[in-house]
Amino acid sequence: MREVVVTGMGLVTPLGVGLEANWDKLSNGVSGVKKITEDWAEEILVKVAGLVRDENFRPEEIVLPKDLRKMDRFIQFAMVAAEQAVAQAGLDVKNDMAGLKAGTAIASGIGGFPAIMEAERERVKKGNWRMSPFLIPSFLANLAAGQVSIRHGLKGPLHTPVTACAAGAQAIGGAARLIATGEADTMVAGGSEACIDPISLSGFAAAKAIYTGEERPAEESSRPFDKDRAGFVMGEGAGIMVLEAREVAEARGAKILARVAGYGETADAHHMTSPPSDGEGAVRAMANALAQADMSPQQVGHLNAHSTSTSVGDAAELRAIKTVFGNWATRLGISGTKSMTGHLLGAAGAVETIFSTLALMNNFIPPTANLDQPDDEFADLDLMAKQGRRQDLEAVICNAFGFGGVNASLVLAKA
Repeated sequence: MREVVVTGMGLVTPLGVGLEANWDKLSNGVSGVKKITEDWAEEILVKVAGLVRDENFRPEEIVLPKDLRKMDRFIQFAMVAAEQAVAQAGLDVKNDMAGLKAGTAIASGIGGFPAIMEAERERVKKGNWRMSPFLIPSFLANLAAGQVSIRHGLKGPLHTPVTACAAGAQAIGGAARLIATGEADTMVAGGSEACIDPISLSGFAAAKAIYTGEERPAEESSRPFDKDRAGFVMGEGAGIMVLEAREVAEARGAKILARVAGYGETADAHHMTSPPSDGEGAVRAMANALAQADMSPQQVGHLNAHSTSTSVGDAAELRAIKTVFGNWATRLGISGTKSMTGHLLGAAGAVETIFSTLALMNNFIPPTANLDQPDDEFADLDLMAKQGRRQDLEAVICNAFGFGGVNASLVLAKA
C-alpha cells in the first residue's frame, strides 16, 4: 500500500476564507456564529448560524458570473476552497496525462437544497415554463466534485459521499484509499455544505437537534461538552485537501504538509439519529483508524471531536474516547471546534480534518470555546476549555459521525 500525503488545503468557513484567517480565529477561540439577519428568520425558531460573510469570499474571481448563476452556494464554496488547495499544492494536471490519475471526492450531506427552494418559489410565481434548464445541475450533490473536476482537468475517479455529517471525512478517507491502492495518484477531496435556509433549519428544529434559544449571545450558542448545551448550531462552508501518493508528491518537488496515516469507518446499526450511549460504533472507527496507522493511543496528542453540542451525542463520543484511549484519554487534548464554526454537516469532517492538520503543523491544540462547565462524568478529561495549548504533536485524530449511524475517524501524522 502506498503512503498518502497532504500537499494542499483550502477553507471557506464562518471563521473566514483561507487557512491563515481560519487558524488565527480558531487558535484564539473566536466564534463565527452570528444572528441570522435574513427576513425569513423572523418566521422560524432558529435564530443563529455560522454564516460565511467574509468579503474575501469572491467566487466571481474564478468563475464567470454567467456560470455562477448555474451553481448553488455549496458548489461555489467548493470551487473557492479547491482553488486554494490546488494553488498551495502547486498542482497542475490540466491538459496533462497526469490528469487521468487525478480525481475528486467532494462530499455534501444535503447538496443544493436552497436552489430547489428558490426554483419552487419561481415556479409558483411564474409557472412551470419559467424553470431554468440549469436547475438540476445547480443542486445535485455530485456537482461540487464535477465542477472542480472540470475546472482543474481531473479525469480520474469522481466520488461524492452523502453520508450526512460523516461525509466530508469519508470523502478524504475514501480518496486516501484510492491513492493507497494505486487507483489514483492524486485526489482533490473534502466536503461542502450550504443549507442555512428556513426548511433545513426548521426540519432540524422539529427533530429537536438544533439550538433554538435566544437567552445568550449568538457567539456563545454552540457549546460542545458543556452542561448547558442545547443542540447544534448550523454552519456552512467547505474544506478541500489535495492528497497524493508520497512518491508522486516528492517526484514533483511538492511540499508535504502531513500524511494520512489511518482511516476507519463503521456503522452503529442502532438508530436513525442517535448513537448508542457507549459510542460502540465510534470506538470501532477510532480503533480501526489507529490500527491502520499502526499507532498506539499514546502516540496521539490531540483529538478533534465530532461534538455537535447535543446531549446524547457528546456524551457517547467522550465515553468512546475513554474506551479507546484508556488512561491516556486524560492526557489527550480534546477540542470541540464546532464551538466556533457551528456544524457544517457534510463539510464538517473535511473542515475539521484540515483544522486537525493545522494543529499538527503548528504544534498547537485549539480551544473549545464556550465550555464553562463540563458534565461531571467527564471532568477528568482535558476538553481544552476556552484555552488552546502549545504542545509537540506526533499524530492527531479527527472524528465525524452522522445520522444513520455512520462513523468515520482519520489519523493524521507528521510528514
